[in-house]
Amino acid sequence: MKAKRPAIPANLPLTIGLRRYLYMTAAVTGAAIMIVEILGAKMLAPYLGTSHFVWTAQIAVTLVALACGYYAGGRWVDRSPRLGRLYGAVAAAAVYLCFSVWLCEPVAYQCLEFDLAVGSLLASAFLFFVPLGLLAMVGPFFIRMLTGSVETVGGNVGRLTAISTGGSVVGTVLIGYVLIPFLANSITMYLTALALMAVAVGYFAGPARKVSKLTPVLLTVAIGAATGFAGVHGDKLHNEEVRELYRGNSNFGMLQVVEWTHSERRCYLNDYLTQNTYDPKERKSTSMYNYMLHGLARAYTPRIDDALCIGMGIGIVPGEFAREGVRVDVVEINPAVLPVAVKYFDLEPKRLHIHFGDGRYFVSRCKKQYDTIILDAFLGDSSPSHLLTREAFASMRRLLRTDGTLVINIFGAYRGEDVFFTASLAKTLGAVFKSVRIHQAGTGNTFLVASDQSSLQLRHKPDLDSVHPFVRQLVAQAFATVASVNLDRGIVLTDDYNPVEFYDARNRELLRRQLAMQMKGE
Repeated sequence: MKAKRPAIPANLPLTIGLRRYLYMTAAVTGAAIMIVEILGAKMLAPYLGTSHFVWTAQIAVTLVALACGYYAGGRWVDRSPRLGRLYGAVAAAAVYLCFSVWLCEPVAYQCLEFDLAVGSLLASAFLFFVPLGLLAMVGPFFIRMLTGSVETVGGNVGRLTAISTGGSVVGTVLIGYVLIPFLANSITMYLTALALMAVAVGYFAGPARKVSKLTPVLLTVAIGAATGFAGVHGDKLHNEEVRELYRGNSNFGMLQVVEWTHSERRCYLNDYLTQNTYDPKERKSTSMYNYMLHGLARAYTPRIDDALCIGMGIGIVPGEFAREGVRVDVVEINPAVLPVAVKYFDLEPKRLHIHFGDGRYFVSRCKKQYDTIILDAFLGDSSPSHLLTREAFASMRRLLRTDGTLVINIFGAYRGEDVFFTASLAKTLGAVFKSVRIHQAGTGNTFLVASDQSSLQLRHKPDLDSVHPFVRQLVAQAFATVASVNLDRGIVLTDDYNPVEFYDARNRELLRRQLAMQMKGE
């Protein structure tokens, strides 16, 4: 008869102090897991975007990593319940996160060579799978260490799970309300890694009291900390043609203002993607779409006394209406944009009625009437899909006076194979409004005008003399080009079914790659 293998004892008696340290570790690692999951997607956003592909990849990688970590942690503790090894794994996770800060940009740029779905998955897996898996081992490992008999299993599992989940809640609140709005993403990830390093070092210096093991641990975390610091220091715009005037994080991405070294032209960026360009000497935008949004509203609307702008950006379009004496309401979801627009782009907020919040929420509750509504709520490479449905357009139509207009700016093709987005948007507008017109200049920007006018006709010629010379020809071309799109290639978008991000992924992927490479200087 084969003899049973004796159980391997734990390397330390579980004193009250050690138990408390284990519970504290569970809370910290639980918080770190949530921070890495959420922050990972934010770190990839400047290169891969914020579409559902990126978030799906990040969530999928997190879940697979947790499953592998739970399994590995359970197997490992049954074979060798040595806490020193587990805390070594925590230190290894911290060091890997430091390397992820350093490697995020080059890895993301390499993954731009793949299509969006595959690239997102590869980038997320390479950068975050290993540390998430290592941190997930903590739960099953500690349950085994804390359980002295079968009678106490339920209580120990419940207690440890509650503490770990509580840490996850704290991590979620911290990342959403404290860290992302006020710290750069690279700094937040670096601080998370440092917190995990402190937990690992604290075990060897405190409860374990193993000075011989502390030296290699300290050396390892020192290398990781130095690498992470280098990554934080290198987290900047790598383009010799521009100099950075401002950088700040927000709930809706990193905001930057840069200025070209060979001219005075300024650029406003969100997550490294160009949102607007400006000539501070002329105090005019050098982006064509601003003139088209303002000009199309003027051209197709009989009279404009009241205007609603959904999406402020740096305030070029609402500011132009206000200077003409129009009463302008602005809905902007990101409050952090306002001081940037005032300081660097000459916005005069006293001329506007600015409401901070979601555009759909404002439209649903608003009872005021407008002559025109400008919908330009771009964030990166796409507009929020919940603003582009039949129900959303019906709410906007309710706010428009007779013969009022809705003017929309999108990035979308109007011919070829990839017309789903533009065709669907035109078809959806046609299901709500009597008339729809499309203008295009061949630059990627597509402008749609919708109204209950029986037939949309240019009532007023555009004032091309007021357009910056840099884009005057493009503006003239866009006004002259009334495009058509095959509506059979699209569907009516609804709140219940709006698959735009999936079917328009190729267009958005190409745009994201193009803009990201521009900021890299290629």
